[in-house]
Amino acid sequence: MGTRGRPVVELVLTDDERETLQRWARRSKSSQALAQRCRIVLGCAAGKSNKEVAADEGVWPQTVGKWRGRFLEARLEGLADEPRPGAPRKITDEAVEQLIVATLERQPKGATHWSRSSMAAETGLSKSTVGRIWKSFGLKPHQVDTFKISNDPQFVDKVRDVVGLYLDPPEKALVLCVDEKSQIQALDRSAPVLPMMPGMPERRTHDYVRHGITTLFAALDVATGEVYGSIHRRHRAIEFKKFLTKLDNTVPADLDVHLICDNYSTHKSPTVTKWLAAHPRFHMHFTPTYSSWLNQVERWFGLLTDQKLRRGVHRSIQALEKDIREWIADWNDSNYYDTSPTTNPKGPDTGLYRTIRGSSFYPGNDLTNSGRLGAEASKAFVDRGFRCVWSAESSNQ
Repeated sequence: MGTRGRPVVELVLTDDERETLQRWARRSKSSQALAQRCRIVLGCAAGKSNKEVAADEGVWPQTVGKWRGRFLEARLEGLADEPRPGAPRKITDEAVEQLIVATLERQPKGATHWSRSSMAAETGLSKSTVGRIWKSFGLKPHQVDTFKISNDPQFVDKVRDVVGLYLDPPEKALVLCVDEKSQIQALDRSAPVLPMMPGMPERRTHDYVRHGITTLFAALDVATGEVYGSIHRRHRAIEFKKFLTKLDNTVPADLDVHLICDNYSTHKSPTVTKWLAAHPRFHMHFTPTYSSWLNQVERWFGLLTDQKLRRGVHRSIQALEKDIREWIADWNDSNYYDTSPTTNPKGPDTGLYRTIRGSSFYPGNDLTNSGRLGAEASKAFVDRGFRCVWSAESSNQ
């Protein structure tokens, strides 16, 4: 018995059309409407009736017939939305171009950058229109970024040296990122801090009482995230030498120690140089000039500042130093630096995961050959999409 109803024109696709429709149907950035239209056309091309395709897609048969006809009439272009009814555009392409050119190539009179008000007065458009055009083209005249170019003639060699230690540390060796966080202030507010309440943030006075400063010397184990810290009231080569002596007594004697440091004069003083000569298992690796962001311990200092120091209240240097020591002990004792998901109950968003993810530099290469970082932890790092980001970060605030 023949098929009843209006005869349906056969829909035949070329190889290119079929590939395009399949790509549009599964692409995550495609609109759901376009993806459904592609599936409808593919179903019709497979020989299904309008009712069968409608049942598969959960739409009316009339909808399937509409997009079948649109595709037969205009092919792929027929799947796009037709122009909506409404008033014609009042802002021409030439006006948009003039606004963009003025934003990029000229400065307003008496100012260093454009605002929506000044650009609206210049072009005769409304402020909201200027804002929409800037947003469409990704222009933000009110924002400015800074950068610093290293003038170190050995920049490439030093970067390769430091990154090589991160990716492939030597056998029977400990790689430590070493630096000092100086001028840590013991600050107390001039009035008690008012606690947070529903609808109101924590409040504190903008002025403070300063009770002195201290310095933290820290070494971050790049393989485990464990931190060795030492606090001193002064910041000289003598104190740095004492910190090196503490590391020498702490690290097992059968391990070489590779220290990644910046170019601060204390690290190269005669006192430190003489001490290093007497302890040949210690090897110094210096980051390029103006590139201390390459040192992982800088990001750890940022965590210390954000989580403990910036909003802390300390009425004495002793109280400040006590809080820093407790924070370091909690960092180490709470298994923060164990990246294994089977032994770290806090999950992958703690500890070294958090330290490395927010750092200025972390290589997104395959880390399974690093020698000190386990395969599971390396795979977890790569799976979470860590990449190398070259930017200046300030953690010593």
